[in-house]
Amino acid sequence: MPAVTEHMSTNLLTVTAATAVGAAAKEMDERGVGAVLVLANGRLEGVFTERDVLRAVARGQVEGATVGDFMTPHPETIEPDDTTEHAAVLMIHGGFRHLPVVDGGSVVGILSIRDLMRAVLDDAAPRGV
Repeated sequence: MPAVTEHMSTNLLTVTAATAVGAAAKEMDERGVGAVLVLANGRLEGVFTERDVLRAVARGQVEGATVGDFMTPHPETIEPDDTTEHAAVLMIHGGFRHLPVVDGGSVVGILSIRDLMRAVLDDAAPRGV
């Protein structure tokens, strides 16, 4: 299996826990991403996803809410040299679709379930067509 580094995104959208839910959702929409990394002093503090936005909306709590109110704190992470198979196992068993990639304590990327699907489909694509 290929390494995570071959399929992760390095064009990261980051916010702080104090960022308003609406502002984070707007940035996510503009960038076409389903998750943002929440950093504090350059260190990963959490992940805020489109599921978190939906939860805030469903509870009627968007107004005045911050990313920190709805993010997943201290998320599971993976290292760049780990395999995509390991990433897939973590995602399936953890029930999440975005996995921060951390190297030596610094966030270097994010891997999504979509990234993993592209890796699988690239390997399965018909040859010579």
